[in-house]
Amino acid sequence: MNSMVMHWVQSGGYIGVFLAMVLESACIPLPSEVVMPFGGYLAFRGHLHLGIVILMGVLGNVVGSLISYYVGKFGGRAVIRRYGRYVRLSERHMDAAERWFRRRGDWVVFVGRLLPAIRTFISLPAGIAKMNAVKFTAYSAAGSLPWVAVLGYAGYKLGQDWDSMTHYVHPLIYVAVILVVGFIGATVYKKRL
Repeated sequence: MNSMVMHWVQSGGYIGVFLAMVLESACIPLPSEVVMPFGGYLAFRGHLHLGIVILMGVLGNVVGSLISYYVGKFGGRAVIRRYGRYVRLSERHMDAAERWFRRRGDWVVFVGRLLPAIRTFISLPAGIAKMNAVKFTAYSAAGSLPWVAVLGYAGYKLGQDWDSMTHYVHPLIYVAVILVVGFIGATVYKKRL
């Protein structure tokens, strides 16, 4: 699958990045951990501009997330029961995501965008919960930006060795999430004082 995704990005350029990220965020399991670093690598080679690669990645994430959000909003759990197995999504996964969403509130969309696997599917429970669409879009864009930018920039900085980073992405993302959640927690705590 990775070589297919790389072919799309290389032949499609910015549109390839955009479409691959739309699919990834629309619950089609495509690896953004390949799309964005490879896009960054193509920018390193001078074929693309890194800023536009990142912009297309974020826009693709938002569009794909909105597709999933509206599937959740209008299709509900019936869609998950009927088609979830095709994208490796079970009702158990949805139960966990919905519980997390209900306990933590809307900001979970932002944090969820930073977490591998959760980032792909968090839109469905947001839609099922009928979260405000404008808020959902804003949180999705804000949460997608760090993920997409880090992956694209890493591919750009690593150049020819861009694919070596795929082994280190998940631990780094978990550290980043802990830092972001800690920052948000500290900010909320200070405002309450």
